[in-house]
Amino acid sequence: MTVIQEAPAEAEAEILGLYRAHLSKGRATLAELFGSHMETASEGAWLTTSDGERFLNAGGYGVFIMGARHPIVMEEVERQLRTHPTATRILLEPTVARAAEALVSVMPEGLDRVHFALSGAEAVETGLKLARAGGRKRTVSMRGGYHGKTLGALSATAKDVYQAPFRPLVPDFLHLPFGDTDALEAELAAHPGEVCVILEPVQGEGGVIIPPAGYLKRVEELVREHDGFLILDEVQSGFGRLGEWWGADIEGVVPDVLLTGKALGGGVLPVSAAVATRKAFRPFDKDPYVHTATFSGQPILMAAVQGAIRAIKEERLVTRAMDLGAQLLPRISEIAYRNIPELVVDVRGRGLLIGVELVEAGLAGELLIELFNHGVVANHSMNGSSVVRFTPPAVMSDTDVEFLLNSFDLATRDLVRGAATMPEGGN
Repeated sequence: MTVIQEAPAEAEAEILGLYRAHLSKGRATLAELFGSHMETASEGAWLTTSDGERFLNAGGYGVFIMGARHPIVMEEVERQLRTHPTATRILLEPTVARAAEALVSVMPEGLDRVHFALSGAEAVETGLKLARAGGRKRTVSMRGGYHGKTLGALSATAKDVYQAPFRPLVPDFLHLPFGDTDALEAELAAHPGEVCVILEPVQGEGGVIIPPAGYLKRVEELVREHDGFLILDEVQSGFGRLGEWWGADIEGVVPDVLLTGKALGGGVLPVSAAVATRKAFRPFDKDPYVHTATFSGQPILMAAVQGAIRAIKEERLVTRAMDLGAQLLPRISEIAYRNIPELVVDVRGRGLLIGVELVEAGLAGELLIELFNHGVVANHSMNGSSVVRFTPPAVMSDTDVEFLLNSFDLATRDLVRGAATMPEGGN
């Protein structure tokens, strides 16, 4: 393994110590693998560390579709910060109403009721509660899917390593193969009117797993045929990431609830939302206090939402994501199969969600470090640990794109040299 930095600076050492003392020893150890760098600034597609190094941010788990500190988002947030950042939640407050209107304007038709939250997992919990309030007490999620780590969301996240320490989880959850409509049809037919189905249009944390063409539409048809309830988790895949506003748009699907988050706060503030049909939302309409949170829809967060939607619309970032993805995917694939043909299993993606699957998880970790050595931040996939995932922003310039590709070329060359010198059977 290449050592990225011989010794951290004094400030970095102090922060590393604070991580160990007050946060997570495991997280501190992970930071050391990347040289104990400390990120201190960001703008657009780039972040800067305390020692002045700059890195192209193709990570961030899907948050930065419009890059960091986008001027339109910052303008909206700063204006709200100076006037009324936090509301009482007793009186009418215009920012949340305008944010809901803006979000509905880019949703599939029929999704027009909004509950705002902070994290993606909270949005998932909201969707699951709407399903249960509507009588769907059984929940089907997909193997490899990732929906968060709060208790209900974790019950839907089919990964034993995350679930095991917290069992028993919420009952009546079943995990089926992603892409298998026959298995789903059997479950729905066996329990008509009782089943909620939650899935992602593309499994991001699963390793950028793209379902067969027509799969989402067939899922929708089966759910309707058997009086089920459909939740599309677009926390990572939505908001332009796939080159469409939503993965649902690719096959013309309208779920009962669509979940969004990550990029919804414009890469500035944490915001998520569950957006439902009027029928699905009825339990929340009946009792406005049945599902609430103190910071749901707070004005400063809603300013970020309005700024994010404005930025995407005005700069046509959905189209830009599609165009950049069409450039990047074939070139990343060509580089991978040229430089590391014996180490790569597959290169796949849609829009600006791109995965490179390697023959083992350890190599994915090595590739992440080599990319960092060459100035690029990427991510591993939580449910697909052998997959390196790129989620770059749609605001990348042509020069940024070439930097990313050149860095990937150099990183894969270094990876194969490292693999060649690795002792047999060693890591």
